[in-house]
Amino acid sequence: MFTKNDIKQFESKGIPLWLIEQQIENFNQGFPFAELVKPAIPGDGIKQFNEREIDGLISFYDEHIKHKTVLKFVPASGAASRMFKNLFNYLDEIKEKDQEEIFTADKGFNSVYNYITNIKKFAFYSDLTKKLQELNLDAGSLLIEKKYSPLVEYLFEDKGLGYGNLPKGLLKFHKYNDHDRVAMEEHLVEAGKYALDGNKIARVHFTVSPEHMEKFKKTLDSVRKNYEVKLNIAFEVGFSVQKSSTDTLAVDMNNNPFREPDDSIVFRPAGHGALIENLNDLEQDIIFVKNIDNVVPDRLKSETIRFKKVTGGLLIKLQNECFDILKAIDHRNLSSEDISRITEFAEKNLNITIPESFMDFSLDQKISFLKKHLDRPIRICGMVKNEGEPGGGPFWVRNSQGEVSLQIVESSQIDMDNPKQVENLNAATHFNPVDLVCGIKNFKGEKFDLHKFVDPETGFISVKSKGGKNLKAQELPGLWNGAMANWNTVFVEVPLITFNPVKTVNDLLRDQHQPG
Repeated sequence: MFTKNDIKQFESKGIPLWLIEQQIENFNQGFPFAELVKPAIPGDGIKQFNEREIDGLISFYDEHIKHKTVLKFVPASGAASRMFKNLFNYLDEIKEKDQEEIFTADKGFNSVYNYITNIKKFAFYSDLTKKLQELNLDAGSLLIEKKYSPLVEYLFEDKGLGYGNLPKGLLKFHKYNDHDRVAMEEHLVEAGKYALDGNKIARVHFTVSPEHMEKFKKTLDSVRKNYEVKLNIAFEVGFSVQKSSTDTLAVDMNNNPFREPDDSIVFRPAGHGALIENLNDLEQDIIFVKNIDNVVPDRLKSETIRFKKVTGGLLIKLQNECFDILKAIDHRNLSSEDISRITEFAEKNLNITIPESFMDFSLDQKISFLKKHLDRPIRICGMVKNEGEPGGGPFWVRNSQGEVSLQIVESSQIDMDNPKQVENLNAATHFNPVDLVCGIKNFKGEKFDLHKFVDPETGFISVKSKGGKNLKAQELPGLWNGAMANWNTVFVEVPLITFNPVKTVNDLLRDQHQPG
């Protein structure tokens, strides 16, 4: 199937031939659907804390994080183009229809009508007016004269602000009295409130696209000193790109490699699951994971900060207990009573399912089972009540080995032709807003090899097009889905106010993104 030039192409990307063959096999066989046993709900998979417990975990975090290294990890490579879909469509439609008719036909939240009517509320409005002035256009006059197209096209096209070709992290999100902030700035300020070690160093790591790297660095250089002085801390900010070696090959509809006119094979980025490689390169004890578009102005940050400390405190607490157990196991200093206590801890606190046959295991077999299941990375995942927002749901899932564990499952992983699975999906009460804190070191202080805890069966195949021809693309197991499938997982209910994504440009008009 492959030529010498193909092999050279694989080598240049750092992809071994066996992995290419595995990807071809995945296209041929497909990926199995997730087997949902039941939704995780409060009291059965999702922890809820009262105010006293919340305060206790926050205090615990504040005390113990001084002795840890901590980092905030922000996937930020996604382009913002999808935010402007309705605006793109508007410009296409007015080429053929009456502008005013199209403008007033839809007055819904994500409409162009809502965008124009409230345009002065956007943090980027002042930049847009300056750009228009450079072109001898006046924003105020355009509004009065109902000439809306320049106010649309000069926002996202390169001849204007170029927002359509920028990543979300570099878009102006929020207005303040004396300045406006891009999303990246809000992440820096937020990190300075909880991702701070005993030396008052806040560490943040952004994964970005190669073409945007310099713009991110330039923006950081322009704002960094200001926030260090304002917050009385120091920042250590790192950047990385999705590795070429994580790309997956595309195939035609017959599962043969999809080729360019020059006969080279088409490869595609493999989704956010590829970022397990970037996460695996990090060295910190505690790593918070949060999406680039989920930020709020300073006036609303307090609840987010509180619950980051709650989940961080719970992680450290569970790690400490887990590490003490593993050290005792290492020294073989355990009685039958100890095994009972450890088993209860594993079930109650880390949601490890103990098989019925466990009672018949010998003492050595029980110890071996517990060590295998306790000596894993730990993640605490925030869950918010489902109020119609899309997102991965928390479920008890049975894997191909018959083991049941807590997982974050996307709708694309679920067999919609299976009534029982759809029933489980519809019974879910919460979803994951990409709110995680991860412990990636073992009880000896050594980094886990995170590759060992990925479930390769949880990938996804989709149909795309290139050059007018259909192709199949393969995504790796999602970062917080299959890439962390074999971690020890705890779900915690967090307030809805901690989830404020910006999926469309008009989301920035929501109260949570306005000055107040």
